[in-house]
Amino acid sequence: MQTGTVVKSTGSWYQVRLDANGAVWECRIVGKFRLEDMPLTNPVAVGDRVEVKPEQVGQGVIVQILPRRNYVVRQSPRRKHDLHLLAANIDQAMLITTVVQPDLKPGFIDRFLLMTEPHEIPVVIVFNKGDLYDERAVDVFFEMKALYEGIGYTVLATSVVERKGLEAVKEALKDKTTLLSGQSGVGKSSLINAIQPHLNLRTGDLSDYSGKGKHTTTFAEMFALDFGGYIIDTPGIKTLSFNNKDPQNVAHSFREFFRLSAQCRFGAACLHRNEPGCAVRAALERGEVSELRYFNYLAILDEVEQINYWERNKAVK
Repeated sequence: MQTGTVVKSTGSWYQVRLDANGAVWECRIVGKFRLEDMPLTNPVAVGDRVEVKPEQVGQGVIVQILPRRNYVVRQSPRRKHDLHLLAANIDQAMLITTVVQPDLKPGFIDRFLLMTEPHEIPVVIVFNKGDLYDERAVDVFFEMKALYEGIGYTVLATSVVERKGLEAVKEALKDKTTLLSGQSGVGKSSLINAIQPHLNLRTGDLSDYSGKGKHTTTFAEMFALDFGGYIIDTPGIKTLSFNNKDPQNVAHSFREFFRLSAQCRFGAACLHRNEPGCAVRAALERGEVSELRYFNYLAILDEVEQINYWERNKAVK
């Protein structure tokens, strides 16, 4: 039996880098794997530590997933009752976004953080394409920077065209295993190519028809960085929904709300809507909590409550 790390997932086959000699085997899986009793579209994620039984030269079978120290999971975009694992055993996540081309959707940032916060995974938010920002876009960037740095996230600004901010990104990635994610079209692959040209990741322009990004990364894959560390590149995300959350999960994943909940009359059970003695609402009225974050929170809360509980928790037959 060999142990190794999953470095690429193509849906039916997985590439596993063996600990013993660094060789990469093509592997399939046997049996069913679940995550907290929820059905998965991809039971094995890039970053997973696995045990592999050899079948033939360069090929094997994944027979066991070793315990994960963390993972990032989202609702499957194609099968709404299933979950899709983005990555496992990471040190941090880096969310690539931009203010323009495509236009910033602040709600997407908060939805992404809802995936990482339960495992207390540090997140670096990178605002890319700075060369395209007009005066208003620059103002928006500084508003976002103040907001997210104020609650404990790292925020960087980059421009591949002007070669700005690239060293800061390299320093953030150095010697860590990082999940890279972002909406389609934000320039994620171009940014990585700028700091690691030898990777030569596929890049694409915005769709002329929709103004949204085209998917240029097809499968999740782990790459070694020549200055130390690894990145897990993932396909661009268009939308994020949550069939694995309940209202309490959402409330506890907005970190500044959770900190304030200790002062709420109902403590951690408070959903910060119309409950009496809510410290979050009081802080909102005093201007100490972001209205943007709060209204994004309410929208996600409403969406999660509308998901049929039985459907969300049904067992796989």
